[in-house]
Order: sequence, then C-alpha cells, then structure tokens
Amino acid sequence: MPVVRSSEAVVHEIHGGRFLSYASPRSGSEELCAWRTEIPAGLKAPAHTVDREEIFHLLSGELLVTLDGHTERITAGDTAIITPGTTVGIENPGRETAVSWVTTSIGLRAEMADGSVLTPPWAN
Repeated sequence: MPVVRSSEAVVHEIHGGRFLSYASPRSGSEELCAWRTEIPAGLKAPAHTVDREEIFHLLSGELLVTLDGHTERITAGDTAIITPGTTVGIENPGRETAVSWVTTSIGLRAEMADGSVLTPPWAN
C-alpha cells in the first residue's frame, strides 16, 4: 500500500490557487485523484465546466461556490458534489485562506469560459 507523506505532495499553482496533489497515477493511484486546494482570501477563480464528478469538501474557511449559476456559501465541514457537465465558480470572500480536499476520477478535464481546456496535472 503506497503511503504519500505530506512532504511528498506535488505542488501546482494556477489561477491564484495552490494545489497539493497526494493521490494520482504518479503516486500509485489507479482510479482516483485527491488533492488539497488552498484558495487565498479575495480570490475569484475562473468558472469552468468539469467532465467528471468531483467531491469538494471544505476543511477550513468559507467559500462562495456557484454551480450552474446557483451560488451557495459553504463553510468548514460542508461538501459540494459537482456532477459532470456542471459549470463551477469558486470565490473566497473571507479574510483567510480557505482549504479544501477534492476527490475525482483520473482524467478530469475542465473547459474554461473561453473554450480552452485545462487538463490539471494533479488529476491525471
């Protein structure tokens, strides 16, 4: 059984957020990816449409999560279930960095509002 130590997480920074990859094919996972995301205060991430289900669990802070135009405020302990084809927007209106844990299946792709496609390295 592979064990990934916190010091071994692969760090990616994009769109103002920080993504720490723990489970991916690179670390030995065959089906799922899991990462920790740090979303700084005041950040409004670009909206994107995902092609796979994501489970987004907020560990600390608060966020505004918009799913297909419907916005919900979530706080630590809340979970957003993002189904394939959903357009997602995330904003941190708070004064502290929000931290989340996200899980999806390997191969996630996200289409940005401009039509470009992002294949996140932490999910592939």
